[in-house]
Amino acid sequence: MAWHYYFIFTVITILIATTSFSYAQECNGVLLSYVYTTGERLPPKVSDAAKQPYRFESTVTLLNNGLDELKSWKVFVEFQHNEFLVSATGVVLADGTTLPAAVGNGTVFAGYPKTDLKTAVETAGDLTQMQVQIDLVGTVFGVAPPDTPLPASLKLANDGFKCDKTDGQGDSGINVCCTKDPKFKTNVTTNDKFMQRQNGDLTIMYDVIRTYESNYWAEVTIANHNRLGRLDNWKLSWDWMNDEFINAMRGAYPSVIDVSDCVFGKKGMQYKDLDFSNVLNCQKRPTIIDLPATKYNDTDLGKIPFCCRNGTILPPSMDISKSVSRFQMQVYKMPPNLNRSELSPPQNWQINGTLNPTYKCGPPVRVSPTANPDLSGIPSYKTVMASWQVVCNITKAIGTASKCCVSFSAFYNESAIPCKTCACGCPSNRGKTCSATAPAMWLPPDALLVPFANRSTKATAWADLKHLRVPNPMPCGDNCGVSINWHLNTDYAKGWSARITLFNWGDTNFADWFAAVQMDKAAQGFEKMYSFNGSSLKGVNNTIFMQGLPGLNYLVAEVDGANPLKDPRVPGKQQSVISFTKKPTPGINVAHGDGFPTKVFFNGEECSLPSVIPSSGSRKVFSWATLMLLTLVLIILKQQ
Repeated sequence: MAWHYYFIFTVITILIATTSFSYAQECNGVLLSYVYTTGERLPPKVSDAAKQPYRFESTVTLLNNGLDELKSWKVFVEFQHNEFLVSATGVVLADGTTLPAAVGNGTVFAGYPKTDLKTAVETAGDLTQMQVQIDLVGTVFGVAPPDTPLPASLKLANDGFKCDKTDGQGDSGINVCCTKDPKFKTNVTTNDKFMQRQNGDLTIMYDVIRTYESNYWAEVTIANHNRLGRLDNWKLSWDWMNDEFINAMRGAYPSVIDVSDCVFGKKGMQYKDLDFSNVLNCQKRPTIIDLPATKYNDTDLGKIPFCCRNGTILPPSMDISKSVSRFQMQVYKMPPNLNRSELSPPQNWQINGTLNPTYKCGPPVRVSPTANPDLSGIPSYKTVMASWQVVCNITKAIGTASKCCVSFSAFYNESAIPCKTCACGCPSNRGKTCSATAPAMWLPPDALLVPFANRSTKATAWADLKHLRVPNPMPCGDNCGVSINWHLNTDYAKGWSARITLFNWGDTNFADWFAAVQMDKAAQGFEKMYSFNGSSLKGVNNTIFMQGLPGLNYLVAEVDGANPLKDPRVPGKQQSVISFTKKPTPGINVAHGDGFPTKVFFNGEECSLPSVIPSSGSRKVFSWATLMLLTLVLIILKQQ
């Protein structure tokens, strides 16, 4: 009779997922289903039906009917009704976002704590190991019951799978079957226990180096792999999923020392004999910062390799020894996880810095334990207790404001084209004082040295002199902390040159700064930089990398003028000339665009470029041949 009970259990489980039994049997891969269960109108009641909020509850089900175990599963749900997700059981958002969160453009779910789905073969059809159900609760706009807000599509987000066309379950749900793609090729392999380590712009290793009944020590290593990626004053955050808290740290420190959740909560009841005055942080989502270099040799806080660098992580192309940051922490656990082998990493990792690229981090993936050289000098390796890898990649959402900007100028045009209006965002309270849509006004070159708030007089006087239009209201500023001027300096038969100037309008000094320019047609002709250390960047096409010379690699912040009562503030500034030869780039047209960069980076952040380049139409540039011909014509005319 046992098989009867098993059959009934199987049918009931599938019916709960509201996926038809026949469809489940036909799918020889991973079966995905999305089912809308209920909804109701939420307050307030609004006049615009498209903006009326409604509560929705749905269930997403994954069932592994294939022959291979599905490790670190991920599923993409293409929401399409401006959904706002409040809770989701058994998953985290794969991009590290903490719920509640807006998911109206779709989102990827990653399994937690159940990250792998076994097969029927290896479990004898045990659905508790083959299947996972995700219960979603959130808010949707403009879709009133009995209409159902279904996603546009559903698919498995793991590499190497292809999904059939979405199949409907009436008006309440959708199904899709995803199978292994026989054409997919990858160098990534798996073994029986662990996923292979992945590549990314930035990787974070979470290694458990010592473990006890109630606590463990973890070592966190942040490694930069992107040639133009960088972090300054990094801040690292995550979510504890099982009420853990940080008792002690070395090599880094919480940005806030907060033990209130411990003292007045169940953690204090569990650890009655622990002195919480020495505990560092009890927040569910702590933020960790690096220590200053002065703490490196501190016996209590430092003595960790690659720690204590004020939060600076350089690209490996600049200094590989400074492309890694590391710290250790003692983590206390809570029941029912009080045993040595019950180890679980935090989720929803995020890392950011000052004027740096935006990184999106995936979920922690269990990998083979990290092996470190034995510190005793014996030629052997010692593995840690357990390891997880978090992969972060540089992303930039459409419409996201830049953090730096570029202006163009040239020897053949008297005007400078400044950074775009609101290139780095506009103030929300601008009112009618400035226009966010009016194009930036062309300037006399010396105005680039003046803060935007002090440029109005120069801009209007220049517009009057050059017969340029003055918008009303005038355009808003670029609001960028760093701006870069690219000036086309010379253009002659065998070569040409440019001058690049960096301006720091912010309050932050930049030590060990770097910049990079991408030039699609001119980079191969790069010869030399005279005040910066410049080189062609290996592995990145058509890109010239530059940094300050030793002792001159510090871009200071903005300071007061000589007379603060009447003089404008003065930006930190560094400048160099860069020369090119035309021999490896025949046919290059410097003045018509080839002499201007197509992308500019500062400390890894891509800067906003002007939409036009300086024109030579307002000021004719004659070649020596043209001048000689004109002289000869004048002589002939005089003889006649």
